[in-house]
Amino acid sequence: MILNEINSPQFLEIREQMLKFAHLQLRDSHLAEDMVQEALLSALKNLTSFKRKAALKTWIFAILKNKIIDYLRQKDRFILESDLLSEENSNNTFFDEFGHWKEEYNPPEWQSLENSVYSDEFWVIFEICLTQLPAKQAHVFMMREYLELPTNEICNVSEITPANLHILLYRARLQLQQCLSKKSILGGQK
Repeated sequence: MILNEINSPQFLEIREQMLKFAHLQLRDSHLAEDMVQEALLSALKNLTSFKRKAALKTWIFAILKNKIIDYLRQKDRFILESDLLSEENSNNTFFDEFGHWKEEYNPPEWQSLENSVYSDEFWVIFEICLTQLPAKQAHVFMMREYLELPTNEICNVSEITPANLHILLYRARLQLQQCLSKKSILGGQK
């Protein structure tokens, strides 16, 4: 039954989404293709462990996410002196020290839409907004928010300072908020 899903047109769409995601993170189409192939091969080898507690797409994307994280961690096995220094506190008015919205600045409309955040429509529009970000902002945003990599790893991979990372994340969040607002997600309009 799962093999039928793998041979479906829907699976080809999932594979294309995986390639987009891997290319965004790795910035190399050949490497992205390799990571997707490795993830798919791993999924096929471990089909018996797939218990259908999550959607097939979610399960395969989790495998891809872990493959990319493993690659990024193995790629740069050295520590920069700047990473050992403590990060400077940012005078950021909208976000806390962990990069999350401060309660007083958290858009209240988003809290009321908590259940609809996972809707397909939201993610389609979010992806459109994400692709409108400058490449470096989108790259570090996805490394932080989706891959959940720590600051030092993101800085090593992207060859930026922690201060530059915080600026890029700040700008990405503001641009995403503005784009989502323009697309009328918060107002429930299309």
